[in-house]
Amino acid sequence: MRLPDDLFRGAAALALSAVLAGCGSAGGGDRPAAEAGSPLAAQPTGPAADYPMVLGDPFTIDGVEYVPTDVMNYDEVGYLAADDAGAGVTAAHKTLPLPSYVEVTSLETGRTILARVERRGPMSTKRLVALSPDALTQLGASEGAPVRVRRVNPPEVQRADLRAGRTAPLRMDTPETLLGVLRRNLPKEGSASLADGHKPPVPSGVQVVSESAASRLTEPVAAPVAQSGATAHPLPPLNEAIAAQPATPAGRFVVQAAAFSRKENADRAAGALGGFVSKAGRFYRVRMGPYTTRGQAEAALAKVRAAGYSDARVSTAG
Repeated sequence: MRLPDDLFRGAAALALSAVLAGCGSAGGGDRPAAEAGSPLAAQPTGPAADYPMVLGDPFTIDGVEYVPTDVMNYDEVGYLAADDAGAGVTAAHKTLPLPSYVEVTSLETGRTILARVERRGPMSTKRLVALSPDALTQLGASEGAPVRVRRVNPPEVQRADLRAGRTAPLRMDTPETLLGVLRRNLPKEGSASLADGHKPPVPSGVQVVSESAASRLTEPVAAPVAQSGATAHPLPPLNEAIAAQPATPAGRFVVQAAAFSRKENADRAAGALGGFVSKAGRFYRVRMGPYTTRGQAEAALAKVRAAGYSDARVSTAG
């Protein structure tokens, strides 16, 4: 039986469409991984967007030489400058790599923001860091305000926000007890380092609450006017439980941020977090603490997870 011509042509067209559709779905490896405008195509470009980092040559301001250095455990207190030329939540610094990332804490309010260091400055020996207008607004501070600046290694999603001119989430506010310690180490002008090997003396009455924490400190630093031969103890890592009151029993809780098979990776993470490294079998654990109460440990845990360590947890010291 012969089909009518119109019916035959319709059937042929339908068959051809089916064949073409099959060709389009076969051999998917030849298709691009994502179409333009799809969520996959819109993903951040990754850490490579922050490289190469630039240091540059040493330079002098008012007779003081500054040497740009790629150091991870940078941690200083000083004073703030305004940088009207900056855009986004960015900062100018004299020695940190360009770009790099810092947490800037107002020593007046405890508010802490994440900023991207993109420029050299401020060109004054009396100022530690200069912030763009958007960064000043997020921090809620102004020219001359006392601040703490600490280099960190934030998760890529937060790096991408800052590169795109957006703000990263606020960090956990620094508690008043720790602000008091920081203020006491603030010089009248300029800045003071709190990093390992460059710690100023601990103010009178401030003690470490744990002997295990004390064992990780550097050698005591001589007081500037200690004519009687007395020495001052260095400021402990600022994530440790510190209080301007007599020492309490050793802390029971620690926050474990991560575990690494290579010690250099653990040391790098500990430097970024302000923690310490302990060996367990063939792994190196990065920990924060110890803390005397679970509440203190949970507060520190929130900050560690905000830094990108989503598997961090609280455990008992040991």
